[in-house]
Amino acid sequence: MLLSYLPILILVLLAAGFALATLFLSSALGPRRPSKDKLSTYECGIDPVGSARERFSVKFYLVAMLFIIFDIEIVFLYPWAVILNSLGLFGLVEMFFFLGILLIGLLYVWKKGGLEWTT
Repeated sequence: MLLSYLPILILVLLAAGFALATLFLSSALGPRRPSKDKLSTYECGIDPVGSARERFSVKFYLVAMLFIIFDIEIVFLYPWAVILNSLGLFGLVEMFFFLGILLIGLLYVWKKGGLEWTT
């Protein structure tokens, strides 16, 4: 039975060997000519301004978490839409309940000013 997994093991070993060989050859044969420009931080073509240790506003993290929450909602909506016919009315009501809870959360955050970038 273990013999049937031998091709997969060989493929994994070949892939790991190729990755390691490529990394080794790149570091061994690649040119090393560091300069001030190559070692500087590059961000979208704009020269860095200020310190990299600058603190971000808490609102940045709040908006990021809200984006993740509502992005995960799409992960639940897609499989539901695929099997909607087999779920029937019960599945439709449950999804409206789920979306209602998310809408209440969105309205709460909106009312509290969590989506405002100013102040």
